[in-house]
Amino acid sequence: MGCPVDLFAFPPLALLLDLTTRALLALTSFLEPLTGGLAAAVAVVVVTLAVRVLLVPVGVSQARAEQTRARLAPRLRTLQKRWAKNRERLQRETMQLYRDEGASPFAGCLPVLAQAPVVGLLYAVFLHPQVGGHVNTLLEYDVLGAPLGRSLVGALSTGTADATTLAVFAVLVAVIAGVAELTRRLLRPAVDPSAPAWTTGMVGILPFTTACVALFVPLAAGLYLTVTTAWTLCQRLLLRRRYPLPR
Repeated sequence: MGCPVDLFAFPPLALLLDLTTRALLALTSFLEPLTGGLAAAVAVVVVTLAVRVLLVPVGVSQARAEQTRARLAPRLRTLQKRWAKNRERLQRETMQLYRDEGASPFAGCLPVLAQAPVVGLLYAVFLHPQVGGHVNTLLEYDVLGAPLGRSLVGALSTGTADATTLAVFAVLVAVIAGVAELTRRLLRPAVDPSAPAWTTGMVGILPFTTACVALFVPLAAGLYLTVTTAWTLCQRLLLRRRYPLPR
């Protein structure tokens, strides 16, 4: 079997990885006098918060779209009954209704898709021991003794999972799962009878899936997932008050 291909060996991606690493190192150096050995972890949190602030307009659009989908649900059910035997006509009528109302059945996935490149970059930064021909000193940082570049699954597979690593990942996964349960209880999703089953299912299980993903990615990426999941819950609760679903 050949060696796995490193996508970040491709020059444009290698440059992006180098720039991201340099930016994180600069932020870490700035924070180190205040946060000590936690500087890199705090830098990841700061980056997460900055990304989420930039994505607030996307969250607002998502909340509006969710409200619109809930309002359109009765009309969508009517279309389903009328064109139950003509799937092509049903699809056309459904998409026309969404266009007329300025909504989309896929809007709920936008925040996740928008953050995927950031998570991918963090994953890559804390996976490469060398970036741009230099030693990646970000890998020297940890959280209470758990290295930022180590994943729980990786540590277990290599026999390097100590009690600290297990405890740190347990806290992260517990927070993500707890937020997912609160999301399920407090935020009733807008019912869209015309949306593909996979879209509604994805929105429902995604927070719990995130907890599983956190086990496989480096701790730094797990921190990002934890902070962004908590942010998402708080943001959706606030926006639900501004854009309530019809009862």
